Amino acid sequence: MNDYKSFVLLKQGILDFITKEDYDSALILIHDFVDRIITEPLCTSTILGSSELDYLCSYIGSANLKRLNLTLVDSCLQIDSYVYIVTKIQKSGGYIRVIEDFIKSKPESSHVILISGLEGKSEIDLFLSRFDVSYNLDIKVSPSRQYLLTLSWLQRELVEIGAKTVYLFNHHQDSVAVASLQPGLFKNAFFYHHCDHHLSLGVHVKYFEHIDFHPMGYHFCRDGLGIDNKYIPLISEDKGCRPQGLSFKQDGYLVTATAARSNKIEISYYVSYEDLIPKLLSVTNGKHVHIGNLSPWALFKINRQLKKAGVSNERFIYIPWVPSVWKALHQFRVDLYIASFPYGGCLTLIEAMGAGVPVALHKHIYSRVLSCIDIAYKDVFYWKDPKKLLDYCKNITSDDLEKLSRIARKQYEKYHDPRILVDVLNHSKIIEAPPNIIKCFEVNTDEMTFWMEKQVSINHLIKRTVYRFMKRMRARFF
Repeated sequence: MNDYKSFVLLKQGILDFITKEDYDSALILIHDFVDRIITEPLCTSTILGSSELDYLCSYIGSANLKRLNLTLVDSCLQIDSYVYIVTKIQKSGGYIRVIEDFIKSKPESSHVILISGLEGKSEIDLFLSRFDVSYNLDIKVSPSRQYLLTLSWLQRELVEIGAKTVYLFNHHQDSVAVASLQPGLFKNAFFYHHCDHHLSLGVHVKYFEHIDFHPMGYHFCRDGLGIDNKYIPLISEDKGCRPQGLSFKQDGYLVTATAARSNKIEISYYVSYEDLIPKLLSVTNGKHVHIGNLSPWALFKINRQLKKAGVSNERFIYIPWVPSVWKALHQFRVDLYIASFPYGGCLTLIEAMGAGVPVALHKHIYSRVLSCIDIAYKDVFYWKDPKKLLDYCKNITSDDLEKLSRIARKQYEKYHDPRILVDVLNHSKIIEAPPNIIKCFEVNTDEMTFWMEKQVSINHLIKRTVYRFMKRMRARFF
């Protein structure tokens, strides 16, 4: 991307490409700008959408559709057919589970997933293994990674399929996916706002119905961004309450767990997961189960801190991936789920509550969305000062955990049971978003100022440059 000195000049650069009908370069320029923003920590959970970039994507998509001169037959739109446009199908990720839930809520319908493929290869076989042969499900991948060719392929597929309803699950920077959906290609188009803590394309497109899936995002987009959005809660398949006979602190010590990949944990922040978990084990004399892939460097730091604290590394149980976090929490007899930080995870939190496991959440220094507190039950424990978490884990009793387990399970049943999604999608039931638990979210300005200053150091700038390069190579070759 050229070194544009302002957004006005960037926009003009995009418009210059559009004027020349060089739509490929225009789409790349939009993609690369968003990619830079989402890899800039200072922009995290502060810049969530751009009406200007969304308009440009829409314009390019409309111009390309006219260029293709495709025959649009409105009467051919199939009522019982659903299309899901995605950038990539990953091994794990909340939105992948959402698509699975949407499909399973309509088992008699036809479903097609269209993958732009601009951010690397997809785990298609793994995703298909979640469905039996009774489902009418087809997955198609763009044969090209060139932006304009992929846009044309998506629009041709949409015309050929003729689905009445299309769901957009694009990655933040996928300008092609957002451009592809144009009026005339659908009756209903839903933008699922799953890339909700960074700048994401598609947030402000007027002809999309905007879906938010947690109270924090719903209230922010409605009240903060002025979007007439719709709330569809996250759900998780009910895999059972906490088993009878599985008491808390069964072996006389606390078993904690966290489920998150490196992208939610290995983030520069005022408190480090790699430093805090060894301290936690030192205080509780218990065990901690980590589910989710971490880098070798993070594992090295955890083991180094365990050694310093005189804690056996056998008390830190590392599992890169499990098919079900819910079942793993039961299998490892987890007493307390410690949500990931600095970036919380909504779906794993819901699984923990459904499994009847009490939760401990982190209040982010400036972001309500990254905290995920408003998904949890009333009076849930949350912490800012690490010492508060350590004291809580040290002093919590079996009776406390038993009581909180019942409250957590009731929260799941009330807001996240799969039957709720069936009612919303099949019977047009309107679900009111729960109110925010923290009525007035206070920003920790002192800690935020200190953190922001750290982000402009030479060390962090070098790390960011390397990260962006590796990210680009992974998307291109893997």
